[in-house]
Formats: sequence, structure tokens, C-alpha cells
Amino acid sequence: MPITAMEKTVRDILQDGHLRKSGKIDRLRELQSEARGIQRAGSESSMSADDGLQDDLRVIEKALHDLHADIEQKGAATL
Repeated sequence: MPITAMEKTVRDILQDGHLRKSGKIDRLRELQSEARGIQRAGSESSMSADDGLQDDLRVIEKALHDLHADIEQKGAATL
């Protein structure tokens, strides 16, 4: 199965040995924000309802989940 441009971009970020985990998360969140913006613009125009944007978001969100970035860091635990 061919790899999409977003899958390649995400894979490149995850495999970048020069980026720390926080840098990878930051870059993935930038991509996520861009993809959501494009999706929002598409829903407000005559663009197709899904031009692969859902798949792109899914790829990004999975990578963030794999980096445990979807778990918000809170302050000290309270009992």
C-alpha cells in the first residue's frame, strides 16, 4: 500500500534523531493545527467534504498518542 505525503512527513518527524520528544510533539501539533485549519476551510467552501484530511489528522493524532502527547500533564496530584 502506498504511503501518503502526511504519513511520510510524520514518519520523518518521529525518526528525526536530532529532535527531542518535546520537539517532535511541537512539530506534530503544528501539523495537526494546519490540518484542522484546512479541514475547517474545506467545510466552509465548495471543497469536497473529505479530501483525505481525516486520514491526515488520524495519522498525526496516532503519532501524538504514541508519544503520549495526548495525555495532558497536570501539576502535582491532589488527593
